[in-house]
Amino acid sequence: MTYKNILLGLLMLGMLSCDSKTKQIATPETYQDVTIVGAMKNVMWKGELEGTIRFDTISNKRRLYGLGPEGYLTGELLINDGKSYVSRVTSDSTMVVEKTFEVSAPFFVYATVQEWDTISLPKTIKSIKDVETFIDTKTAEYKRPFAYKLSGKVVYAMIHIQNLPEGTKVSSPDEAHQGQVNYTLENETVDIIGFFSTAHKGVFTHHDSFVHMHLITKDEQKMGHLDALEIDEMKLYLPKK
Repeated sequence: MTYKNILLGLLMLGMLSCDSKTKQIATPETYQDVTIVGAMKNVMWKGELEGTIRFDTISNKRRLYGLGPEGYLTGELLINDGKSYVSRVTSDSTMVVEKTFEVSAPFFVYATVQEWDTISLPKTIKSIKDVETFIDTKTAEYKRPFAYKLSGKVVYAMIHIQNLPEGTKVSSPDEAHQGQVNYTLENETVDIIGFFSTAHKGVFTHHDSFVHMHLITKDEQKMGHLDALEIDEMKLYLPKK
């Protein structure tokens, strides 16, 4: 075999290898309508607080669902069926919830869901961990990540709103959560929008969870990142495959 033939063989092998990698990247295990912008870990560890996406740049808002923090960690964001909300701290016991698309997020996950499959949650499903495990079991054949929704009544819930003081530099989760205010809810009718993934820890879920959820009350007066939950009676909505 000549030196020229050896070079040609190595070149062809390299091209095949690159083609294989390209195909692998081009077919991710996700719903085609899910979009992920930025990453939680870049906010928490690198201090990338500025907005990487403005909501008014999302062209198709019909049947849109999404969640994340507000830019510079000054509030919480939620899109529920095409309606955009931002919640901000006004005191240790009060908040303001505004409907607006004039906001930005340092990381955000959103999806268009045209149709839902509805499941009545068993009485044994009470906590966030219960919900996570139940969804994981029910969606073993789903492509991930995906959006889901919970609607109904909660006995108890704890939510928080980021409230980072202006000008604060962030290089750790502890620093990122400075100013955060927790709020408790009891016997409220709510919607909870969530995103599930086993492959996005540190991107849009925390390092110890497959889920990220934001809760909004029926009267739209309270909204925030969901930290604790005791379910009374709720229905789970999963994207129709």
